[in-house]
Amino acid sequence: MATIMEIGNLGVQFRPQIAINSTRKWPGKQFLGQKMQNKKRYLLLCSVAGQKEGKACSFTKEENGLIEALIGIQGRGRAASPQQLQEVERAVKVLEGSEGVSEPTSSSLIEGRWQLMFTTRPGSASPIQRTFVGVDSFSVFQEVFLRTNDQRVSNIVKFSEAIGELKVEALATIKDGKRILFQFDRAAFSFKFLPFKVPYPVPFRLLGDEAKGWLDTTYLSPSGNLRISRGNKGTTFVLQRETEQRQKLLSSISTGTRVEEAIDEFISLNQNVANPELELLEGEWQMIWSSQVETDSWIENAGNGLMGVQIVKPNGQLKFLVGILFGIKFSMTGKYEKSGSNTYDVIMDDGAILAGMYGIPVEMESKFTIEILYTDDKIRISRGYNKILFVHVRVDGSNKK
Repeated sequence: MATIMEIGNLGVQFRPQIAINSTRKWPGKQFLGQKMQNKKRYLLLCSVAGQKEGKACSFTKEENGLIEALIGIQGRGRAASPQQLQEVERAVKVLEGSEGVSEPTSSSLIEGRWQLMFTTRPGSASPIQRTFVGVDSFSVFQEVFLRTNDQRVSNIVKFSEAIGELKVEALATIKDGKRILFQFDRAAFSFKFLPFKVPYPVPFRLLGDEAKGWLDTTYLSPSGNLRISRGNKGTTFVLQRETEQRQKLLSSISTGTRVEEAIDEFISLNQNVANPELELLEGEWQMIWSSQVETDSWIENAGNGLMGVQIVKPNGQLKFLVGILFGIKFSMTGKYEKSGSNTYDVIMDDGAILAGMYGIPVEMESKFTIEILYTDDKIRISRGYNKILFVHVRVDGSNKK
C-alpha cells in the first residue's frame, strides 16, 4: 500500500464510487482562536488524530498558512485546482525552509498516530494510493514507532466506525536524522462484523525491492502537531497530529457523520470570535453539503442554488453554475441585496442552458433570503432557499473580502 509511504504497483484495484445526495455531497480569519500578541502562534481548539476529544493546541503563523491553504481541498489533494496546489506548495516550502525539529527521526515528537491531510499525485503512485487516499469518506492515518525493539511505520485506512479498517505495516530503520527506511511485511483488514482479521492479498515477500522505500521528514513542528514528508517516488505528504475545527467539520461532512451536530458545535464555538456583521464574500463557492431532504426536479434544485458553484460578484451580482454533461452547464443569474446584519435578499431570474458560446433561455424565477451563520475566506455556513442549511467552500483561491 502506498498511501503515505510509497512503493510500486501492488496489483490491487479498488475504485469506490461516492453517491452524491442531498445530505452528503462531495466532500476557513474569522476562525476559531486568536493570535497571541507577543508570540507568532495561534491558539486553536483541535481534535487529536483518531480521537473524538477536543483540546487546545497551537500553530505558528507559517503553519497556520499551510492549514489555511488546505481548507476546502477535496480528496486530500486529488481534486485540488492548480491554484490551490500552488498555494499549498508555497506554504510547504516556507515551512521546509523554517526552523522545525532539526532531526525528526531522533525526536519523540514523531512517534504516534498522524492523520494524512494532503498528498501530491505523481504518475508513479500505486493504484491503492490513487484510490484509497483520494476518497474523503475514508480516514487515512500513519503510525510511527521508532523507539521500540520492533520499529514500525504503519498505514491505516479507516473505512468507517461501523465497517472497520485496513492496516498495512512495514519494518522501519532510521538511516539519519530525517530519513526512515521501510519494507512492508504484513497487512490485514479488521472488519467490525468479523471476529478475525482478513489477510491483505499481496505477497510482500515476493515483491522484493517493490516493497521497500524511504520517507524523509522535511518539517516537524516543535509542537509536534504538524509534519511534512517526502517519499522515494516524489510524493509530498502533509500530516497533522491535531486538526483544527474547520478541518473537523469538513471531515464530518465528507464521512456523513453527524453533520448537523458538527455544524451546530462549530457555530457555537465561533460565536465569541465571529463578527456580528457577516458579509456574503465575493468569489466562487462550491456547495459541499445541504440539509435538503425532499428533492425537487433537477432544474429547480439548480435554479435555487441547491447544487454546483455559487459565484458572488461585485455590485450585488450572483450566479449559480451547475455542470450537466460534456461541457454543457446550467446557469442562473440574479441579484442580492443586504437586508440585515447577516442576511441578504436574493432574486434569481435569468436561467439558461449553456453549451460553449450558445445558450438556451430557461424561464424561471426564485426569491429567497440568505442568512450567513459563519463565514471566512475558506468556508461559509448559511441558510438559504426554504431555510435549507448549506456549507460552501471557496474554490477560486481568492482571499479578497
